[in-house]
Amino acid sequence: MDRRAYLQWVINNTKTAWWHDSAEPTELMRGLERGAVGVTTNPMLTCVALSTNRVLWAKEIRDALSGSASSEESAEALMRVVIARAAEKLMPEYERSSGRMGYVCAQVNPARAGDRSAMLAMARRFHQWAPNMAVKLPATAAGLDVLEECAAEGITVTATVSFTVPQVIAVAERYRRGIQRARRNRVEPGRCFAVIMIGRLDDYLRDVAHDYEADVDESDIQQAGVAVTKRAYSMYTERGYEAVLIIAALRGAYHMTELAGAEIVMSIAPKYQEILLSESFPCEERIDVGVPADVIERLSKLAEFVRAYDPEGMMPKDFITYGVTQKTLSQFYEAGWKRLETLRLDDH
Repeated sequence: MDRRAYLQWVINNTKTAWWHDSAEPTELMRGLERGAVGVTTNPMLTCVALSTNRVLWAKEIRDALSGSASSEESAEALMRVVIARAAEKLMPEYERSSGRMGYVCAQVNPARAGDRSAMLAMARRFHQWAPNMAVKLPATAAGLDVLEECAAEGITVTATVSFTVPQVIAVAERYRRGIQRARRNRVEPGRCFAVIMIGRLDDYLRDVAHDYEADVDESDIQQAGVAVTKRAYSMYTERGYEAVLIIAALRGAYHMTELAGAEIVMSIAPKYQEILLSESFPCEERIDVGVPADVIERLSKLAEFVRAYDPEGMMPKDFITYGVTQKTLSQFYEAGWKRLETLRLDDH
């Protein structure tokens, strides 16, 4: 098989779809040409896209800033400049698939992860930007409340800042409740995508293992996120959940090849697209190949892995205090949303 055919093999021979993980327009066009059927963004990626295209989008940026009364409104307006463009590029896929794919993610302010009213108001505004908008909400207790309300109102959502089996199970259950509410009110429910940030979980557990001086190898750490994802996928399949899993924050091609064949969405950054297109990988379904029991046993020495892997490892009230949740929210705010709040045309 042609060495550059792996992504095409995934598209043609498995149930796995993939979305482009970047908001930069040149990269996005390349991703769409390669077969991406959606776009995941976050405040950091949006900020990069704006900075890269500041001259090209000077008028749109100026208009966004001049019409904003607060720094938070400025960030939101600037985000719309980027995301509305991406949504336009994905509309053909959205229409072709009758709304199954073709979505672009727009993330609410990460600093509002516990503020229900603020997140719901943002979600309603973002929903108006384009028919193929998927509002990104954090998988916190507050975010779950907003997610259910959005589903009931017909707003498509993506649950992000999510790393664990308990989080994606809670997302699926709350989405199911939202569907029921929508149908009682004769509303077409929005769709729901549940993220597992697979590589960020591995990164976090690596830090924990080093700090604890635990008897866990690097090869074990690299299978932690895979183990969590395979367990979550098995439960989604068994319970017939309507939400769709999105696997994001890849740290290597193995994060895709080990999940090949699953009915999920892979969010793939340009860096890993290049790897998947330039190196040879076995074209085989791996989703039903379990992580070895001895690996799970060693990883289970880490309480933070157990919290992520056990379906009852955390309650929703615990999600916001999970270590990698706080780290990710902080990064999304400090390196993304906060920079959007202070971005100006004459910045260098």
